[in-house]
Amino acid sequence: MTEGETANTCKVVAIPWPSVKRKVECAGAAYLRYHNIKCHGEDTLLQTSTSKDKTEEIIFEDNVEYLRSLDPKEWKKQDHYAVLGMKDLRFEATDDDIKRAYRQKVLKHHPDKRKALGEEVRSDDDYFTCITKAYEILGTPKIRRSFDSVDPTFDDYVPTSSDIKREGFYKTFSKYFEINARWSEKRNVPLLGDENSSRDFVEKFYAFWYEFDSWREFSYLDEEEKEKGSDREERRWIEKQNKAARAKLKKEEMARIRNLVDLAYANDPRIQKFKQEDKDKKLAAKRARQDAVQAKKAEEERIRKEEELAKQKAEEAERAKIEAARAERELQKKNLRKEKKSLRDLCKNHRYFAENDEETVTHMAAVEKICEIMKLNELQDFIKALETNGRNVFLATMKDTEDKLEAERHALFENKKIEEQKSKKNAALKAPMEWSVEMTQLLIKAVNLFPAGTNQRWDVVANFLNQHGTFKDDRRFNAKEVLNKAKDLQSSDFSKSSLKKAANEEAFDQFEKDKKKVINAVDSDSISKNEVPNVNGNATKVNGDIKPPKEEKLWTKTEQELLEQAIKTFPASTLDRWDKIADCIPNRSKKDCMKRYKELVELVKAKKKAANLVK
Repeated sequence: MTEGETANTCKVVAIPWPSVKRKVECAGAAYLRYHNIKCHGEDTLLQTSTSKDKTEEIIFEDNVEYLRSLDPKEWKKQDHYAVLGMKDLRFEATDDDIKRAYRQKVLKHHPDKRKALGEEVRSDDDYFTCITKAYEILGTPKIRRSFDSVDPTFDDYVPTSSDIKREGFYKTFSKYFEINARWSEKRNVPLLGDENSSRDFVEKFYAFWYEFDSWREFSYLDEEEKEKGSDREERRWIEKQNKAARAKLKKEEMARIRNLVDLAYANDPRIQKFKQEDKDKKLAAKRARQDAVQAKKAEEERIRKEEELAKQKAEEAERAKIEAARAERELQKKNLRKEKKSLRDLCKNHRYFAENDEETVTHMAAVEKICEIMKLNELQDFIKALETNGRNVFLATMKDTEDKLEAERHALFENKKIEEQKSKKNAALKAPMEWSVEMTQLLIKAVNLFPAGTNQRWDVVANFLNQHGTFKDDRRFNAKEVLNKAKDLQSSDFSKSSLKKAANEEAFDQFEKDKKKVINAVDSDSISKNEVPNVNGNATKVNGDIKPPKEEKLWTKTEQELLEQAIKTFPASTLDRWDKIADCIPNRSKKDCMKRYKELVELVKAKKKAANLVK
């Protein structure tokens, strides 16, 4: 390097980069090998690598006598691995192994090679055709898998109970699960394990095999090839037959695997141990529950006994207390009797502190009253006072006693009087209120103002009656009384609403009064004109003389109700309407019913007209 070039050369300086903490996961062949050994008890990677290493050293078998014994037409019954010299390697052979075996067979057994050596070769049934066919089958992955599924050297045998007893559970089933693991669609098939395997390992093992997914299929055993069909329908029929045969064989294969797993599960000592452990746990839990129940019962019994003992002690203490109180009362009574006797003796000895015989009798009665009223300590004090100042103390005490008795009698009389007043008031409040015509009309109005559906309807109606009604005392209607009255009114036989019935009765009475007034007025006016009013109010003359009108029988309330009900029952469109109406009313003819109806109509019209005039 020249000096100029050195001057233009740039120096490179390494700049330190800050370290970054990163999460690293295990990977690689070593970790995969460790994972397989830890989880599955085998080294699949090691087996694969060793098998690859061994392929380079494999020397393929070359049995010429076997090859010459083959019939090219019976290629489907031949063992193609044996044809290529891989009888021992079989399904473990790789694609490279198959190619190398085929090249060796071609180099040695090709017809041209053999002709060059002077061997006579027949082109129509030469065994080299079997070598070519074997390579075609084993060299194609799909066809090879079909042939491997029906490998004639595979053992489909399921062990029996005698085999298990003879060889032992682990040795027997380890072999059969290992040879059947080749059919699994999933890799890393779990192995059987041993007596030291954990419960989780055993449960995962049986879970895998009970859900075993096999890639084994039986298309190689098809009796006819679909391509040999002459037309599409025949090819479809052949395919249908082949599918049915494959499904049947597949079902038998899965049943065989299931039988193998069931047999292993039933004879697995680990499963039996786990079941026994579960049973022991359940029994222990059951015993624990029973012990807890027994302990609870014992505790409850202990508490009950303690409560009974405490109750018994409390009762005994209460009885002792009552007995002591009774003894105290007896002692008080005894002392009281003693003091009373002392008082009587003292008064008797002093001739009852009286100045004459009349006072003696009075004072004797006073002594008994004093004995009844005074208590023990009062009697003791009174006796002491009598001993010091006899007559004056006795007279004062006698007067006080009379005053107390009089006060008690007065208080008793007042209390009795108050109780009598309360009882009378309560009886009056409990007695049902009488419903007058005005209150009934007010109830009708309230029911119409507040129809069904009103919130708290009967409370509202009761308040309305209490606000607008007149009462003699302080009592008022409540919701229950109003509702009961409404129900009573609704129990009528002649009207849909008893409230309307009450109103109709009042209107009927008013109508009768108005009618009498009209008839009287007409009669007075008609007599002055020598006329007699008829039913309709018209006057008549009889031979120039006044003929008094016939006395008309008044309609009763019952007849009025029957008439109204009959009019509703038989409308205007009914044939012979008034005959039927008259039949419903006793002692009334058809003519009477019609006249009554006209009167009612005229009265209603007159009231409407008067109302319009007022407006």
